[in-house]
Amino acid sequence: MKMIKSTLALVMATSLTVACAQDKKQGPSQSDMAENTEASASTWESEPTIVGVASNNAQFSTLVAAVGAADLAGTLNSAGPFTVFAPTNEAFEKLPAGTVETLLKAENKSTLTQILTYHVVAGKFMAKDVIEAIKANNNAYPVETVEGSVLTLSLKDGMVILTDAKGQTSTVTTADVAASNGVIHVIDTVVMPE
Repeated sequence: MKMIKSTLALVMATSLTVACAQDKKQGPSQSDMAENTEASASTWESEPTIVGVASNNAQFSTLVAAVGAADLAGTLNSAGPFTVFAPTNEAFEKLPAGTVETLLKAENKSTLTQILTYHVVAGKFMAKDVIEAIKANNNAYPVETVEGSVLTLSLKDGMVILTDAKGQTSTVTTADVAASNGVIHVIDTVVMPE
């Protein structure tokens, strides 16, 4: 069960990685993350929906498969806006062998949905807003996810760090990837709800 939850969290992170401001407070500021963001944001030239952005980038193929298996594509194509902390294929590869395959099975749809929605925050929160919120909250900014649990955002060495309900961490490697219905922040590890 822990392996399934870890895998789902990674999928969720990949698909929905940026929802940083829970009480309409300032979301992620990108001054420290700007360098990483500019390098990877240049690969996205247009502004499709969150699902469109992920579908058009090979590094998110696992996430796209997970979003499809969880029937979340329609939601993530809707008006939103959403902030998604999106794990890459490499983030999913950190999960124990067979985890992703297990999560993609029809009988595990509810677990996969829980994990994926743990990586989504309602609203559009750019890195700059997130960083300001973290600084204003003594380097520990809790945000409520669409799943209903909390992710805690902090800064370490100028990078935004997500700490999940199990105490595991993930780093935002690319921030402010534009989408027509929100923003994506790319993360390097899947995060998991309780």
